[in-house]
Amino acid sequence: MRTLDPQSLSNHVDRLYRAAWALCGSREDAEDLVQETFARVLARPRVLTGDEEVYYLMRVLRNTFLTSLRTASRRPVTVAALEDVVAADPRPTARPDRALEVQEVYATIAELPEDFRLALVAVDVLGLSYREASRALRVREATLTTRLFRARRQVARALTPEEPAPAAAPARVRTGKDATPAESTVEVRADDG
Repeated sequence: MRTLDPQSLSNHVDRLYRAAWALCGSREDAEDLVQETFARVLARPRVLTGDEEVYYLMRVLRNTFLTSLRTASRRPVTVAALEDVVAADPRPTARPDRALEVQEVYATIAELPEDFRLALVAVDVLGLSYREASRALRVREATLTTRLFRARRQVARALTPEEPAPAAAPARVRTGKDATPAESTVEVRADDG
């Protein structure tokens, strides 16, 4: 057992920020979440078993996120007027197309169901191994693998442009000797008289 070194937290800022962004869906909320996570961790000495700083910080980040969701759900919902809405940060980047793609991916991840989102963030954003992620999320490794598969599939579907479905070929009806009993048609004869 050892005490968490507050100086070592700076080594994990980038990973936690990426995880928070994927959980929240916006940069500003992610910054707030990481800051709140560090405030909670630094509030008192933390004792860790083994070498599990990343697992512990991921759990604290997740719990802080869930607490903020519960708190927000108890607050009354207000509607902002159009004048109150601030435009997105127009800072130019070296590769605006890349920034737009990253923003779209994180927004898509944020829309996933919670279990899928947490699994995807732990493995694909934070870079934890399946074993590390399953320990951090307290699920079996097989459960984590299934959630990852489904989360990745949902993200891929959401980000893939839909193509028009090919026209279906007209159904061919067989009659007579070549038809199977299920395919044969019933003849109806009308009496002339």
